[in-house]
Amino acid sequence: MGRIPRWPAGREGRPALPAHQHPVSDPLPFIDSHCHVHDPRIPDGTAGAVEAARAAGVVAMVTVGCDRATSLAAIAAAEAHPEVFATVGLHPHDASNGVDTIVDLLDTPGIVAVGETGLDHYYDHSPRDAQREAFAAQIQLAHERDLPLVIHTRDAWDDTFDVLAAEGVPTRTIFHCFTGGPDEARRALDTGAYLSFSGIVTFPSATDLHEAARLCPLDRMLVETDSPYLAPVPNRGKPNRPAWVHHVGERLARLHDVTTERVATATRMNTELVIPRIRS
Repeated sequence: MGRIPRWPAGREGRPALPAHQHPVSDPLPFIDSHCHVHDPRIPDGTAGAVEAARAAGVVAMVTVGCDRATSLAAIAAAEAHPEVFATVGLHPHDASNGVDTIVDLLDTPGIVAVGETGLDHYYDHSPRDAQREAFAAQIQLAHERDLPLVIHTRDAWDDTFDVLAAEGVPTRTIFHCFTGGPDEARRALDTGAYLSFSGIVTFPSATDLHEAARLCPLDRMLVETDSPYLAPVPNRGKPNRPAWVHHVGERLARLHDVTTERVATATRMNTELVIPRIRS
């Protein structure tokens, strides 16, 4: 797994342009903190998606495992592309498989985080007790291995915070694809976690999420695509790709009334802090 490419420096002295006026030849450098670039549904395949992301200014992508097979695919993608970094995890949908199916993969050199893991009470593809057990076990793996934890939670906020309180919040924790409102944002931030915003924040109807994003400090936010899912406006409904992560950054910039460049810089720094192996 490769070394993160360096992004251009020395922009601070330039007059700030509106996000849509940044020239295509000089895109802002973003890190996509959560994607599934190894997924066969990614447009143009893994190699094509990585190349398109590179052309769009994306300097690193964290590709996320959800079970043994997808964790192996994430590892393969990271080994093939220096901009790609892999996690190993067991998604709540697959919690019935048991955490023992993925533990050995955490020994792979270069793994950057545990997850995604958590609770999903919207779909309940695995029994809730199995989800809770798998979540708790992966929290402990993050503690034991001093790795960041990547959390998926849907319709399960209270239970998610209960498990975190019981097991102890890892030092570096990310609420991926954050979809809560202001109350959930405050609770998550109070644990010391980072909030990662996806294309959902670009949806006009996501007003509670917009309020949550406004109250999230710039030094506690990440950006992600969760591709191939959740394509941002103006590409909503299409298969998503890491190259579109800048749309998320642009929307967050408008919500905070700052430049997109400032969001790009902040989220890059935050991602390297919470997932330090990206800097290795």
